[in-house]
Amino acid sequence: MVTVTLPDGSHKEFEHSVNTREVAESIGPGLAKHAIAAVVDGQIVGLDYGLPNDSKVTLQILTKKDPQALNVMRHSCAHVMARAVMRLFPGVQLAFGPTIEGGFYYDFDLEHSLTEDDFAAIEAEMKNIIKLDEPFERLEEPRDNSLQICRDLEQTLKVEHIEDGLAEHETLSFYRQGEFLDLCRGPHVPRPGVIGAYKLLSVAGAYWKGDSSRKQLQRLYATAFFNKKDLAEHLERVEEAKRRDHRVLGKQLELFSISPLVGSGLVLWLPKGATVRGILENFIKDELVRRGYQAVYTPVIGRVELYEISGHYPYYADSQFAPIEMEQDEKYLLRPMNCPHHIMVYKSKPRSYRELPLRFAEFGTVHRYEKSGELSGMTRVRGFTQDDAHIFCTEDQVADEFRGCIEMTQFVLKSLGLADYRVRLGFRDPTSDKYVGSEASWERAQNSLVEVCDSLGIEAQPEVGEAAFYGPKADFVVTDCIGREWQLGTVQLDYNLPSKDRFGLEYAGADNHSHQPVMIHRAPLGSMERFIGVLIEHFAGAFPLWLAPEQVRVLTVSDKSESYGRQLEKILAEAGLRVTTDFRAEKLGAKIRAAELEKVPYMAVVGEKDRENKTVSLRDRIDKDLGAMPVPEAITRMENEVQQRAVRQTFTNSAGLGDAGSGNEY
Repeated sequence: MVTVTLPDGSHKEFEHSVNTREVAESIGPGLAKHAIAAVVDGQIVGLDYGLPNDSKVTLQILTKKDPQALNVMRHSCAHVMARAVMRLFPGVQLAFGPTIEGGFYYDFDLEHSLTEDDFAAIEAEMKNIIKLDEPFERLEEPRDNSLQICRDLEQTLKVEHIEDGLAEHETLSFYRQGEFLDLCRGPHVPRPGVIGAYKLLSVAGAYWKGDSSRKQLQRLYATAFFNKKDLAEHLERVEEAKRRDHRVLGKQLELFSISPLVGSGLVLWLPKGATVRGILENFIKDELVRRGYQAVYTPVIGRVELYEISGHYPYYADSQFAPIEMEQDEKYLLRPMNCPHHIMVYKSKPRSYRELPLRFAEFGTVHRYEKSGELSGMTRVRGFTQDDAHIFCTEDQVADEFRGCIEMTQFVLKSLGLADYRVRLGFRDPTSDKYVGSEASWERAQNSLVEVCDSLGIEAQPEVGEAAFYGPKADFVVTDCIGREWQLGTVQLDYNLPSKDRFGLEYAGADNHSHQPVMIHRAPLGSMERFIGVLIEHFAGAFPLWLAPEQVRVLTVSDKSESYGRQLEKILAEAGLRVTTDFRAEKLGAKIRAAELEKVPYMAVVGEKDRENKTVSLRDRIDKDLGAMPVPEAITRMENEVQQRAVRQTFTNSAGLGDAGSGNEY
């Protein structure tokens, strides 16, 4: 007997084993006709997935209207693309072809160097394959048979992957479509006819398994949607994203630089970027003081033993800079996290319950040796500064302190015009051995997170396997103005690092006995580098007035107005505004255009009439010409906008660039 529970709570029973397609058919012919895939007990599977006899499962049939179906279709389109490439270019070695955010890719090893000139031919061949509408057929084979199949196909990369990467798998799956056969765990759509619209996007280099010591492959990026309209909208959003690329804008606006001589992934903050960063830091620091935090400063290196106790070493060994070896067998590590240092601040003297909660805050710089292929401007770097803080509290204080951290993160995001977000709860995967601590402490911590989110009316979505190794967390996933998601602020609950198995933190309780505090890790921004990189793209470089490195620029109509312009510059600066000037012997239109290109919020235009009347002709980046007004009135307008931290944008679009895909390759 197979018992199936459907999304509406109803049940279906089958006397024998059935696959998901048969379940769909039993519900109705319309659903069966439009079925793409299914979700069985939270796992996305194909319509050929068998439900064994004597099983009880939850099941949802996915159609085009379900977001999960899109990634299934895209992965199938990746196979169609790979098949097309193999038809056009002999001797192709296949690597991996997973879905990613907004589309998919496939890695190839072939003699021909793929360029955009090849895209039309590949897309045409994909069209031919889709027109045939040959089904995707799943095959399951024992490990030895799988190896032989890949050898017979002369797919050496697949052979290597089975031997090295899939050593524990006794049975492997393939998908066949016509003459094309590929090692893949799936799932796939039943037939390629459901692929509506697709587009090849770019080609890039990629190392086999991301290892720079291995063979370099060619990575072909593409995307697909169920209809042409969605594809067209997506491509427009991609173009908008290109226009907002913080790497391009950062250079144009002189915000930051990355020098190969200094090192990849190490950001040089230029004066304008440093101004933005400083304003944000001061904003956070003021809020920290108001909320009862104490500032600390700690070293950017520490003895390896410190991180061995915390578990960061060797947990982060693959993404850390190599230890610094000194005399007398001393080894130091560029810190990957700030928390062990703040723990030692806590341990600097005996603590009493009367002191708790203790809130230590630091803009602490950490370093991680990210792979070169994963570096991206300011959003993926090797050195970054966290707006970090750690709270040490009693068990009874956990809910209030965690709530306070959530509320502060909400306040910060709202102040920056990033009010569109979701909260993701990272929970422990009970099947994984990467997590430290007892099951009981994890259960207690996870329940606390859920209760706090419920009390604040936050519909947080738990995601198993997304916890930090020491405790569960609440991540703020922010949606920018063109619909892309960014994981920024985080709050993490930790019963493990304070434990006797780690640092053995204690405080004297009201009962005169020793107790273990609970630790909360929190960073509303996450890292200054990534956050400001996201802000650059969110605002397209046009920061709101209170954040803008240059708030107002004085422009002269002619040389005759320069003296008055300099007087105005001094008055604006004394009012606390960040002011620059443009007194060049250029036409006023050229000066205005230059200020617009540099995203200056306000232009103070002065001519002879302004000098005579003690006025300024104010020009707003958004509302354009505001006309002549007394200087104090112009100052008051800008001061009020700064004090209110007003966020004004010229472009918004709520549509997304696509959800993050899931890995579907072995």
